[in-house]
Amino acid sequence: MRALVRPYIGVIGPDPCDEVVGERCERIGRLLAEAGAVLVCGGLGGSMERAARGAFEAGGFTLGILPGTTRAEGNPYLTLSVPTGMGEMRNALNVRASDAVIAVAGEYGTLSEIAFALKTGVPVVGLGTWVLSKEARAGPDAIARVSTPEEAVASALRLAGYS
Repeated sequence: MRALVRPYIGVIGPDPCDEVVGERCERIGRLLAEAGAVLVCGGLGGSMERAARGAFEAGGFTLGILPGTTRAEGNPYLTLSVPTGMGEMRNALNVRASDAVIAVAGEYGTLSEIAFALKTGVPVVGLGTWVLSKEARAGPDAIARVSTPEEAVASALRLAGYS
């Protein structure tokens, strides 16, 4: 019998972020907490802080995988902070710690996390994020596209096998 486990869902996006992205991330964090999921993020500001805030304020568990060497750099909404000293290379750890990731908007750091996820088979849900193409690639987009935070959370939980 498989032990009951909580899904770990990564939320990735820009730092800093605009208010629309911030509101989306905060809503995603809240919904993940209400679903009993652990929110995984890069632990800093912008979209990471807003997602962690939403989850934390809803009573959820938040895990921040930090680029630097001290927990003090993490945002105040982290339940657990893991300093890696790896800089941006910690993006691979964010992905590996997640059963699925939700990409909201994003810059190049988000793009690197999307690439790590696709390369390693971690499902990616996209809410207004990167559009990828490869000339030789045939078939549907590798990112599950959604239009709302509610769809993003439902899709991530389903793709991670927790629906």
